[in-house]
Amino acid sequence: MFLQRLGNKGIQLGTVFDRAAARHPASPVYLDHDLDIAPGLGRRLTLTEIAELVDDFAARLWAAQVRPGERVVVHKSDSFDISLLAYCVARVGGVPVLLSPKLDGATVARLLQRLGHPTLVTDQAKLERELPPEIFESTERVLVAAGGFPGATSLASLAGAERVPAVTMPQDLPALITHTSGTTGLPKLAVQTGITIQARCRPQSVLLAPVGRREPVAVHVSFAHSRMISGTALFALRGHPLIVMRDDDTRRAAELFARVPPGVIETHPNTLLHWETLAGHPAAPLANVRCFSNTFDAIHPRTVDTLLGASRRTMPFFAQTYGQSETGAIAARTYTRRHRAGADGRCVGRTFPGMTEVRVVSRDGRPPTKSSPGHIEVRSGGRIVTYFGEQERFDNQFSPDGWWRMGDLGYRTKWGCLHLLDREVDEIPGISSTLEIEDKLFTRLPELLEVIIVPGGGGAPIPVVCLREDRPLDRARWRAAVAGLPALAEPVQRRLDELPHTATTKVKRLELSRQLTGPQDGPLSTTK
Repeated sequence: MFLQRLGNKGIQLGTVFDRAAARHPASPVYLDHDLDIAPGLGRRLTLTEIAELVDDFAARLWAAQVRPGERVVVHKSDSFDISLLAYCVARVGGVPVLLSPKLDGATVARLLQRLGHPTLVTDQAKLERELPPEIFESTERVLVAAGGFPGATSLASLAGAERVPAVTMPQDLPALITHTSGTTGLPKLAVQTGITIQARCRPQSVLLAPVGRREPVAVHVSFAHSRMISGTALFALRGHPLIVMRDDDTRRAAELFARVPPGVIETHPNTLLHWETLAGHPAAPLANVRCFSNTFDAIHPRTVDTLLGASRRTMPFFAQTYGQSETGAIAARTYTRRHRAGADGRCVGRTFPGMTEVRVVSRDGRPPTKSSPGHIEVRSGGRIVTYFGEQERFDNQFSPDGWWRMGDLGYRTKWGCLHLLDREVDEIPGISSTLEIEDKLFTRLPELLEVIIVPGGGGAPIPVVCLREDRPLDRARWRAAVAGLPALAEPVQRRLDELPHTATTKVKRLELSRQLTGPQDGPLSTTK
């Protein structure tokens, strides 16, 4: 069997920083914010200091009666300590459940009910402003990571708790629970084991092979994302200096990168799109970048071209990965400056031999092609083991012969490259790929910050556009850009912050479509 070939070696999350500090004790970690649980540590730490911090707060969790096998939800204000608290929970044998700080209180309350009286680690701000009072009824205990709240236990009050040895858990048991993006409704709770987390590190090791271990790695990924946990573990164990970012503001990013020039940048595709403006910054904040990497989603060719052009390294490259929260990275391709011109953004590359497999299954009995795409299905050692509390839903994601259905449509070329055309739920009749049209519009209109094409409620598909600095759309340039493309409705302009986003900055297309095609007080604005 495929998964048997991968072996069963796992990773103990609770001791990652102990092992990393033993190998690279002085390796630095730079932050663009203060940690809520330890603001006094400042913004330049070492792996040794982080290992000590994890040990300290693991002892506090133990003193609060958190025990092996317990589910511990971490839902607090945005900070790297969300990820660090996951390692603390794992250190005492608990199962960290990371819920994004961007989730609303009602959604968090529903997920807490599904989890069956877990421990909740949150903060004063969340309890006062967002979380409903009933969360105290659906949890075993509420721990406050920053501040205080009636009926909750402050972790600060447990300072000085006796240290406890790290708990070693079987690697085939649940080790981490994160939620899916929630683009199609209430997020699902994806369960990983130590084995699946380790398997997710292997493809990333392949992509990092050309990169020296002294290259600083800048990471701007949701602190509640599974990629943040596996990625941080990998980078720390390799000894890379780490630059951990909460903010994607271009001005602050430029200042940080000018002070600590990264050799690797990993972030969500929409953040890389946002950072295109750094290419022309006078401080040249991207000059030292050897590798750009995105998390699991296809990237627009314009962004690749712009970022590679900003690097002054001899041979920079862009590593694009394709996957999802349920599987980890499945396929990848690399771009160099030689590949920039005319790159096909729909090509997401090839699988990782011996680690991942992919096939495309016909929907109409014909071989899948661009004009007749099929279902993308995969096998991966990094695939989750279940959706917590929704086993039937999990089982329904498999084909009869055991392949995991990604929910994407695409095809493979005769050279073996996988091409992603659309999510199944986003498919629009008469359009072979909305993503391909968006790629073309980005290339033809450099002023675009975002463009999303959604169904038109029975009419032509609606393009929603956001422009840099919220400038008004030049209609003459738009008409020239859409020439030769499938018929589209008149564009609707919005500010970027008006679009519904997931925790990983993806636009919720279905929600956006409902906003545009549902009951309206008047005609749709094209200039808002």
